[in-house]
Amino acid sequence: MSQHMGEEPIALDASALGDYWPGIQLYYPPVKYAPSLGIYEDMEQAANRMVKHAHFTNAHTLIFDLEDGCRQKEMSRTLLRQELPKLRKVNERVTIAIRANSFRTDEYEEDMKLVRDMGEYIDVVMLAKAGESYGAAEVRDLSSFLLSINPKITIQPIIEHPKSLKIAPELMQYDTVKHVVFGIHDFSKALGIHITPEHWIEELFYFINQLIFEARIAGKGVIGGVETLIGSNIMPDKFVEPHDVRRWLDLHGDHESRVVYKHACQEAAMGLTGKQVIHPGHIHLCKTAYTPSPTEINQKVAILKAAIEADALLGGAIKFEGEMLDPPMFGKALQTLLRAHALRALKVSDMEFALHVLQLMPAQVVRQNWPYGILL
Repeated sequence: MSQHMGEEPIALDASALGDYWPGIQLYYPPVKYAPSLGIYEDMEQAANRMVKHAHFTNAHTLIFDLEDGCRQKEMSRTLLRQELPKLRKVNERVTIAIRANSFRTDEYEEDMKLVRDMGEYIDVVMLAKAGESYGAAEVRDLSSFLLSINPKITIQPIIEHPKSLKIAPELMQYDTVKHVVFGIHDFSKALGIHITPEHWIEELFYFINQLIFEARIAGKGVIGGVETLIGSNIMPDKFVEPHDVRRWLDLHGDHESRVVYKHACQEAAMGLTGKQVIHPGHIHLCKTAYTPSPTEINQKVAILKAAIEADALLGGAIKFEGEMLDPPMFGKALQTLLRAHALRALKVSDMEFALHVLQLMPAQVVRQNWPYGILL
């Protein structure tokens, strides 16, 4: 792992850092209600919409919701059987997630038939109301089922009740679980807490931190809450630097966009590994909040190069741009690079540099800085 205690450095590649993160996850209704017509789509309309809006989405993950957000469940499953192979063929980068119904319900059993039939096209099964009825055995049994279909499929338990939060360490003990979802609306309903679209992070702050704490010990990620505010303005993809985003928000953003961006920035600062959105206009806005900008990446590379040059990476301090930095700060700089990689936003040259830095560190230090790797 490192050139340490006379050991030869081990060659690393990006696979040693674990899988890509969930990132920005877009809820995509397979069969949608059309308010203007007062009816649900038919199969042809739903398939055409998927070609138009899902095939080339810029979201990291597409969530096909078969639970609370789905009324036409059987029709939706039929559509997914028809369309998932086409989606995978045209967009290999997007992560395909199925939000399944509660464990062992009739609809759950139908969802699992879909997963069994379409296993090669599915990356993630999100388990609604995880652990509420049968505890951690739900994840255990689902893990065994998925192993027989496609060992690469992972599980994202959705924490939607205090019971689930209480057993979160047990839900996260399985290798199939890489990230957990904080289902803020059902969770707050279960506790009788009235949350608001503008301040839900503060209103659920204690519970978010509790989940983050348990996930960090287990080496798992946490996916943030879904926003309900939908504005009318969509930020263009060309804005990626924080000052450009703030300028756009000041000049063109509406109240809803500002709130969503603020929340995404708060979640990113808390170390969350993904965020769910319900509107395509939120995708890029939240991406810029979660993903280190090119300027930030360049600064962190410069910090690490200065630390290596001063032989201070594992002990010592340097002055950098008027600030005194020591190994914990170097670790945070490295985390920024690895976060960008996990969100598919790091150049090859910067990735190679990050791997070089990892090789200079003892395995224990690497684990302290990056708990998500599969070989670390």
